[in-house]
Amino acid sequence: MVPAVPLNYYLVLSAILFTIGVVGVLIKRNPITIFMCVELMLNAVNITLVAFSRYQSTLTPAGGYANPRFIDGQMMVLFVFAVAAAEVAVGLGILVSIFRNKMSINVDEIDLMKG
Repeated sequence: MVPAVPLNYYLVLSAILFTIGVVGVLIKRNPITIFMCVELMLNAVNITLVAFSRYQSTLTPAGGYANPRFIDGQMMVLFVFAVAAAEVAVGLGILVSIFRNKMSINVDEIDLMKG
């Protein structure tokens, strides 16, 4: 039998992925790379949600059986997937529009919102 992976390992992995995503958003200038880093942060959150849900479902009450009704984490992951898909669709549409107008998608050159 394969031993269960402790919750701490999932949380550490999630923290590492989230940190890589934050650093990528702050350092990179290409919007496509920034989108990928945001997706990395969302997936880190998904790992945390699934890990907590799995950990909570394996907690046994005093009777000794696992409670299978704790699927809240998986449902939240589906919600995060939907938000991520919408974010990519809207973001790529905005990028295509900016590229058509400016012929560049460099973040430093995009100043359309400045007053």
